[in-house]
Amino acid sequence: MLNFLYITSPKIHIIKYKKLNKLLSSELIEEFMEGKTILITGATGFLAKLVMEKILRIQPNVRKLYLLIRAPDNNSAKERFTSEVMMSELFNVAREKIGSENLKSLMEEKVFAISGDISYENLGIKNSKLREEMHKEIDIIINSAAVTNFYERYDIAMNVNVVGAMNVLKFAKSCIKLKMLLHVSTAYVCGKAIGILPEKPFDMGETLSENTYLDIDVERGVIANKLKELETLNATPKEVTIAMKELGMQRARLHGWPNIYSFTKAMGEMILGHLKENSQVVIIRPTIITSTYKEPFPGWIEGVRTVDSFIVAYGKGVLKFYYGNPDSKLDVIPGDVVVNSIVAAIIAHENQYSEDVVIYHISSSSRDDPLKNSDVMSSTFHYFTKNPWANKDGKIIKVETPLRPFSSIDSFHKHISTHYLPLLKMLKFVNIVSCHFFDKTYKNMERKMNTAIRLSQLYEPYVFFYGSFDDVNTEKLRLRMKEINMDEVLNFDPRSIKWEDYLMNIHIPGVVKYLF
Repeated sequence: MLNFLYITSPKIHIIKYKKLNKLLSSELIEEFMEGKTILITGATGFLAKLVMEKILRIQPNVRKLYLLIRAPDNNSAKERFTSEVMMSELFNVAREKIGSENLKSLMEEKVFAISGDISYENLGIKNSKLREEMHKEIDIIINSAAVTNFYERYDIAMNVNVVGAMNVLKFAKSCIKLKMLLHVSTAYVCGKAIGILPEKPFDMGETLSENTYLDIDVERGVIANKLKELETLNATPKEVTIAMKELGMQRARLHGWPNIYSFTKAMGEMILGHLKENSQVVIIRPTIITSTYKEPFPGWIEGVRTVDSFIVAYGKGVLKFYYGNPDSKLDVIPGDVVVNSIVAAIIAHENQYSEDVVIYHISSSSRDDPLKNSDVMSSTFHYFTKNPWANKDGKIIKVETPLRPFSSIDSFHKHISTHYLPLLKMLKFVNIVSCHFFDKTYKNMERKMNTAIRLSQLYEPYVFFYGSFDDVNTEKLRLRMKEINMDEVLNFDPRSIKWEDYLMNIHIPGVVKYLF
């Protein structure tokens, strides 16, 4: 039961929490982040929700959480927060522990939803008085706002992942009490690298190609010129979208990156490193983020992650084969493990300045017996054999064989051209002459083929990945947490994860429950 004790005074406003059972994982955590004001961007996203839930659960004496939410105004931002965050099942554990009304009171006291967008200067916060207040109060900024679509429009990804990072840094420099800016990136800024990949920041202009130099202003100019050209041609919105996606892929590949997401995230890191000056900047690079391992409960997930596209498509009977090396490492990391590393990094660097950008790889591939593609595909087959999915008509979808891998693009295309294209062409003809009697059958087969092709194109860099992410810095961070007896409260060691059990009993059931 949660008890509130208010001592009313102009200078004193204390909230004490008693008998929280295990809601507070450690009393020691009270020494950290207590009385701090934190700004979290991308606040309605999967990771940001987990960060907020963790902070409120282990440190309810945090002073204030500002949540930047894309909305027309602060009232709309608050409505989005209530419907998309506060009412989320994610907070069920807290509701059960302390009661719905107490949780509501805690959030009303601590959490402030702010209308804004990192794509704009001042983070799109129009109220100057509010901005000034934030500049005076904020101690820590967690920038988790990002466009994560691998095949996004180049202009949109540039505005959020690159210009947005610059805007957040500029805002951070105006915060007079700021201890640090923690930026969430991705380990796959490395591209399709092989070998041991160090926790090293990017130099401005650095590329993954030997003969190119990356000038971010030039890239923004390329975008502006393309948009002008499309406007002159009176292109439709759909044509503009397609053209900007293709432009992004062309520019990414020119400089050595496999997709728009990793390309723009790398540029965002460059911006932070180049313009940080005296600011404390820490970058967290997680690998493929999956459902929660333990906290606040196992299996919670929102949005289809990389590996989940295969799980969902296979469980629905849409996908029977894939393009990928079954022996290639598949580096995944549960969402709550990433969040623990974020909180640990804040604690470690809150009063410890570093001149350089500090990088942490939050990964599992460098540990003993890393997860492989074949492990995920095998677990997926065994799960859906025991727990077949039922479609919207109630029909059970039986899986008879595991996903078949094709390790070469030639064998992949040959399989499609041999087993799908002839039948698809025949079905198309029969469907037309029968007045679309076989329309459903034709569309289902076409969908299966297109799904296999689309997934092979999007995820090829991840199912043929031969690198391992060095985590020397991360291991030092783990040891630091152990020194202060917080390694259990903030466990982010992948060695504690039993992958087969996690996949069969936590992750895949979570995908079925929350994504299907």
